Amino acid sequence: MYMLKYVLKRLALMVMCFAIIMLMCFVLIKMLPITVEGTPGVDNNKFYFQLEARRYIQNLQYDRQGNVVGFDTVPILEQLGLYLKRIVLEGDFGLGMKMMGYKNKPVWDAFVERLPPTVLINVYSSLIGVPIGLGLGILAALKKNTWIDHVISTGVIVLISIPSIVYGVLILYFCFKTQLLPMKMDSGYDYFSWSMFKSMLPAVFSLSLGSIAGYARFTRAELTEVLTSEFMLLARTKGLTRGQATVRHALRNSMVPIFPSILSEFVAVLSGSLIIEQMFSIPGVGRLYLDSINYMDYDFFMLLSGFYCLVGLAAGIVVDISYGFIDPRIRMGAR
Repeated sequence: MYMLKYVLKRLALMVMCFAIIMLMCFVLIKMLPITVEGTPGVDNNKFYFQLEARRYIQNLQYDRQGNVVGFDTVPILEQLGLYLKRIVLEGDFGLGMKMMGYKNKPVWDAFVERLPPTVLINVYSSLIGVPIGLGLGILAALKKNTWIDHVISTGVIVLISIPSIVYGVLILYFCFKTQLLPMKMDSGYDYFSWSMFKSMLPAVFSLSLGSIAGYARFTRAELTEVLTSEFMLLARTKGLTRGQATVRHALRNSMVPIFPSILSEFVAVLSGSLIIEQMFSIPGVGRLYLDSINYMDYDFFMLLSGFYCLVGLAAGIVVDISYGFIDPRIRMGAR
C-alpha cells in the first residue's frame, strides 16, 4: 500500500512538473520575434509572433470587422488553448513550417520516422558500455591497490573527464585516416543490416566511452565497500571461498545501487546524443531537435522538448521505484 501511494504521488508530481515545463516553453517561444513569409494581407517585413500551424493562419489574422490584425495581437492563452485542443481532440501536433523537407508535413510523422536511429545508437552504446564498465569495475575492486587497479582507475579518470564531443572528434579523425569505419551513418531504413550497424559504430563508441568510465568507477566503489563489510567476513568464516563469497553475496549487494545508475546513465547518454547525431549525420531525433531550434520551427521544438522532458522525468521515477523492487529492505513511502 505504501509503495502504491508513493508511485501515484510521484506520477502526479511528474505530470505537474511536465505541464509547468511545457507551459514555460510554449510562452517563451511565443515571445520570440520571427518573420512570417508569404502571408496574404500582412506586411512580411515586420516581425510577428508565430502561430501553431499554417492551417490556422487564415482563421486568426482577421478581427470581427474583417480587418487584418498582426499575429502579435493574438493572446498567447488563446494560442495555447488552440494548441492543446488540436492535440487532445485531433491528435495533431502541428505541421513543419521552415525546415527543408518538412514544410507542411505532420510533425508527429517526422518524429516517429526519426526516432529509431536515436534509440538504436543509445541501446547499442548501453549494450557495449554496461558489461565492459561493470567488468572493469569488478576487476579493479578485486585487484584493489595493485597495478591493475591503478591502470583501470587512471583510465577511468581520463575517460570520465573528457566530454563525448571530444571522443567524437577523435573518432572522426580515426575514421578519416584509417577508413575502417564510415564517417557518417548510411541512409535508408534497414536499421538491422550489418552495413547500417557498422555505420552507427563511430557514434556508438563516442557515446559509450564515457559510460564505460562511469560504470567502472561506480562499480569499483560499491564493490570495494561491500567486500570490506562485516557480513563478508562472516561468510568467509562459515567456509565459503573468496570467489563464492564474492559471487553469492558481494556482487548481489553491490548491484542494488548500481542497477538504478544504469537507467540514469542511459538517460544521460540519450541527452548527450544531440551533438553526436549532428557530428556523424545520424538522422535521429537529436539532430531534428537542433534543426528545429536553428530554423525556429516551433511545432517541432514543442514536440521534441516534450519528448526529452518526459524521458528525463520518467527515468527519475523508474530509478526511484526500482530501489524498492531490487532491495526488499527498502519500502518507498513508508513511515
